[in-house]
Amino acid sequence: MADHEEDHHHGQIFTLTEASCLIPQLETHLKTAKLGRTVLTHTKEEIKKASANAQFGGGSVSGPRYIQALEQIHESMHAIHELGVIVKDLDMGLCDFPYLLDGRIVYLCWRLGEERIEWWHEVNGGFSSRRALLPGTI
Repeated sequence: MADHEEDHHHGQIFTLTEASCLIPQLETHLKTAKLGRTVLTHTKEEIKKASANAQFGGGSVSGPRYIQALEQIHESMHAIHELGVIVKDLDMGLCDFPYLLDGRIVYLCWRLGEERIEWWHEVNGGFSSRRALLPGTI
């Protein structure tokens, strides 16, 4: 790990098996976070109005749902972070797993809806530069 930024991003290095075993947990956490994000999107305008009227004792019937959604997102993202997984895009459910390949760190790449991890990319790359995991490559 020659790059200081790399050191910061991955405390844990995964094997393909270890990363694959986390998929069921990731699916649960990502779906919960995405559901929370949907609630935030649907209550955003009402919460903005309530916030603008806060000095007048305003409030919103959506307030508790909004707070619960924030908590769901926070808890889900924290749980994923604790696993050592990097969420690159919540909308896509895109996750990276630091992996050691030929003496350098790369990311195993998985997206919500995919049955297994079949892709990887360089640390400075992303989804568009994913390469297929080929037998004998990883």
